[in-house]
Amino acid sequence: MPESSKASVILPMRQRFLGLSKVKERKNDKMATAVAPHPSIVFFDGVCGLCNHTVNFLLARDQQAVLKFAPLQGETAAQLVPDQVRKNLNTFVFAHAGRLYYRSGAMARILMQLSGGWRILGALLWVIPWPLRDLGYRMVAALRYRLFGKSEACRLPTPEERSRFLD
Repeated sequence: MPESSKASVILPMRQRFLGLSKVKERKNDKMATAVAPHPSIVFFDGVCGLCNHTVNFLLARDQQAVLKFAPLQGETAAQLVPDQVRKNLNTFVFAHAGRLYYRSGAMARILMQLSGGWRILGALLWVIPWPLRDLGYRMVAALRYRLFGKSEACRLPTPEERSRFLD
C-alpha cells in the first residue's frame, strides 16, 4: 500500500471529520504551510492574556461566525500545527483556504475574514512585506506576558461560544 493511502486510513476520526489532513510544507514559503481545505481556524496560546483578549475581540466582530478557535495546546493544533510552532507558543496560527499562516500573516488574514473596516485593515497589513510585519509582531510577542499576564489554564469558552471552539 502506498504511503499516502496508509496515512489517509489512519487519520484520527476528528481530523477526517473536519477534513484536516496535512500536506507537505513548501520550503520556500515562510508565511504559510499548505494543509488540506478545512474551516477557518484561529490557533492561539490558551494561557496568554493578549491572545485571550484577541480571541474576545474576534468573537465580538465575527458576526457570521466564520472563525473557529483552538488553543495551540489542544488536540486540533497537535494534528495541524508543526511541533516547533506549538512548543514555542509565541505565535498566532491561522488555518484558512488550505494553508497555515503564522504571526503577522495570520493576523492580517484573520482581519480579512471580518467585515467592514477590519477587512480593509487586514488587506493593508497584508501588503506590508512580511519581514517588516513580523518584526513588529515579534516585538509585541516578546513582551506579551509582561504586559498582559499569563493564565494558569487555557481559556474556557462560555456556553454561547462553545460551538466556535474545537478543543
